[in-house]
Amino acid sequence: MEEAKNPSLEEDFEGQATHTGPKGVIHDWRKFKLESEDNDSVPPSKKEILRQMSSPQSRDDKDSKERFSRKMSIQEYELIHQDKEDETCLRKYRRQCMQDMHQKLSFGPRYGFVYELETGEQFLETIEKEKKITTIIVHIYEEGIKGCDVLNRSLTCLAAEYPVVKFCKIKASNTGAGDRFSSDVLPTLLVYKGGELISNFISVADQFAEEFFAGDVESFLNEYGLLPEREIYALEQTNMEEDIE
Repeated sequence: MEEAKNPSLEEDFEGQATHTGPKGVIHDWRKFKLESEDNDSVPPSKKEILRQMSSPQSRDDKDSKERFSRKMSIQEYELIHQDKEDETCLRKYRRQCMQDMHQKLSFGPRYGFVYELETGEQFLETIEKEKKITTIIVHIYEEGIKGCDVLNRSLTCLAAEYPVVKFCKIKASNTGAGDRFSSDVLPTLLVYKGGELISNFISVADQFAEEFFAGDVESFLNEYGLLPEREIYALEQTNMEEDIE
């Protein structure tokens, strides 16, 4: 008895197959190339070649298989590798592939900024109702307390770099437990996951130098394993560097 095949990870969110083999990658590149071309600036002969190179084939059609498996002609090869425009198109193709992979590997909701919590009830609701897989980092602060303003700015930077982490801030006087969060213990960081407090750092600014930045806060949180790996987010940095070149 044949084993039932598991759903393939090659199926994208629209239900279309994503080619992963060498021939499939060439096919996807050809298709992307065709879709990226400006119809007003491409000669008809070039568009026809691109169309033939990217046209879908049925796996049950012998002729189609032969066309799909054939080697690229010199004309086709030169068409793909001809000039600087193709290099730009290739960068866009790589970027799209990385973004697709990023999306498929990034589970759960995405945030990207620091949420201001106005009341103790809103604070509790955020902790209790957020998804269990989400790490929530809450900064308890007050205006005029040393380190609070700098920490808020640092968390704003980290929120953009770690969008799967939910960063929040709330004034101590708004928590409903102001007596527990006096100026002596501010700024305080509380870290929650699955509705449970997993880390708390009182007077956290004491952990840093007189002047500290987002990178210092990031390193501190990483020491306790409170931030996800950055490999996935490095893809976005790669895209930015390619745009500058």
